[in-house]
Order: sequence, then C-alpha cells, then structure tokens
Amino acid sequence: MHEPVIASLLKDLQSTDAAIRDRATQALWQIWFEQKGVVGLERLRRAQSLLEAGNVTDAESSLTALVQDQPDFAEAWNRRAVLYYTQGQYHKAIADCEMVIRLNPVHFGALHGLGLCQIALGNVAAAISAFRRALAIQPYALTNQRLLLECMLRLS
Repeated sequence: MHEPVIASLLKDLQSTDAAIRDRATQALWQIWFEQKGVVGLERLRRAQSLLEAGNVTDAESSLTALVQDQPDFAEAWNRRAVLYYTQGQYHKAIADCEMVIRLNPVHFGALHGLGLCQIALGNVAAAISAFRRALAIQPYALTNQRLLLECMLRLS
C-alpha cells in the first residue's frame, strides 16, 4: 500500500540535505504509527498516556493486548519494546525489537533500540551490528554514529 512512498522516503534518508532527511524521518514515523488507522493510533496514544502517568502495568497490558489483537502492527511491538527498555527488561525489549524488525526490516527505531539493549547487556558486538544496520537505513543519524564508535572503542 505505502511501498512506493516508503521507498522514496528511505531514499530521502540518504540525502545530504538535513531538511529532506528530517521530513522523511517524520513521514516514516507517521506511516508506522498510523499503520492500523485511527483505532490503532488511539490505542498507542492511550498506552503512552498511561506510561507518562506512571501506570507502567496498565500501559504494558494495553500494549500486550494491542499486539495480540494486531500481531502485524510493528509500532505496537516497538512501543512495548520501549516500555520494556525503560524498565530495564532488556531481554523482553530485544524480543519485541526483533519482532518489529521481522515485520518492518527498515524500522531504524527498533534497530536503535536493539543496539541500546545489547549495550545494556554488555553484548557490544551485537550492539555494533544493530547500529550498523540502523545506519545503513539512516546514515546521518548522529546518535547511532556516536554509539557505534563508542562500541567499537570498547572492543579495541
């Protein structure tokens, strides 16, 4: 459905023009969040509101119900991965990031999250792999560039 648009946006992520890259990044996030229409987006927002209110248990339950109802909704998995990461549940976050990447191989956010989880667990080589994959999609992402370099220095 969005394949030609996504292909064009992915190409724009490679641009030397920061404004073009920023627009492409925002457009991709919008597509990913809106994958399941208004109802899916509203359920993501509800879970985020719960999380922001400090109600982690209900936020997790809400996201779990969403991934059970819509198992192909990559952003629901990604939001739950973020929740798990913030709670220090890195193995659960990794499992969800891997599901996101299976569903959406160009999800640079999930690749970034995967790298962060691997760093937290001390798996530097796996973190390097994740950051390299993210940078292949979004080469000008300074945070991923920095994290990749930091990981490579740890191995040297």
